[in-house]
Amino acid sequence: MEQRRFKALVVREDEEQQFQRTVEERRVDKLLPGEVLIRVHFSSLNYKDALSANGNRGVTKNYPHTPGIDAAGVVAASATAQFKEGDEVICMGYDLGMNVPGGFAEYISVPSEWVLSKPTGISLYETMQIGTAGFTAAQCVERLISLGVRPDQGPVLVTGATGGVGSTAIALLAKLGFQVATVTGKESAHTFLKELGAVKILTRKQATGRVGAALLRERWAGVVDTVGGDLLAGAIKATQYGGVVASCGNAASGDLPITVYPFILRGICLIGVDSANCPMIRREEIWQELADSWRLTVLDDLTTRISLDQLNQFIENMLAGRTKGRIVVDLTGVTGAAT
Repeated sequence: MEQRRFKALVVREDEEQQFQRTVEERRVDKLLPGEVLIRVHFSSLNYKDALSANGNRGVTKNYPHTPGIDAAGVVAASATAQFKEGDEVICMGYDLGMNVPGGFAEYISVPSEWVLSKPTGISLYETMQIGTAGFTAAQCVERLISLGVRPDQGPVLVTGATGGVGSTAIALLAKLGFQVATVTGKESAHTFLKELGAVKILTRKQATGRVGAALLRERWAGVVDTVGGDLLAGAIKATQYGGVVASCGNAASGDLPITVYPFILRGICLIGVDSANCPMIRREEIWQELADSWRLTVLDDLTTRISLDQLNQFIENMLAGRTKGRIVVDLTGVTGAAT
């Protein structure tokens, strides 16, 4: 076992402080010690992965490094009774792919408390079609519903519509009977968004509204926001009395230029959603929903399936804003040594 070799995407910093990405051969015994060794079958590409792969030290402190905050596969070895060889498992978030070698590799070694048994009713591939982005979207939708947002109260706005979180949120909200309005600057994506279930598509200017206004006309029963900045501020200002806004990203900005008036005059609830450190009990509950009553039938429409060798180009595309939906990395047939 210790001498087993496998393929991984490795990001290295060269002498000119430029970051280079190559697929390299590694050894299992060189991984960080962990209680569970997982043979990764599938991973997925998230924006945080693209940042790590581009040398962003706010995400990853030390290089060389293998990104990949998502992984789904089969237990190859376990030092704990909780998991046994052959178990199908999911590992997402925590420090995986950030400062611990991640899912863009055939093997990962992780603490047992990071590992979730795959629920029945969903395949390993489907879990990575959802991945961190889809799981985050599900968390946002769950928070809206738990705080009283109902389909009969009016439309729900989803920003960052073509991204992994946004596109999954649209599909999930539409499945649950909500009218979904979306925001995108990509006219070419309109057909894609309508196929997911969006009934109204706004430009960023339409969604932001008058920047200096303290309040805007009430439009949204709820909001799922992935971008932050002026767009999040505009969405909050246009949320109906008692509505709920779930904030889970800062693709545009980490700033929130807004007054307190939407909160004290309309009783709006702003909820922060984090997936990296979500407690395991909540992970299990939400994954069971996604495998059961929230199971999406449009996952194939959302997904682009790529190989480890194609990953570098898709990282560049994501950093340039040229991707949509979910990108799943297939590691099932990378090398014969990893079987």
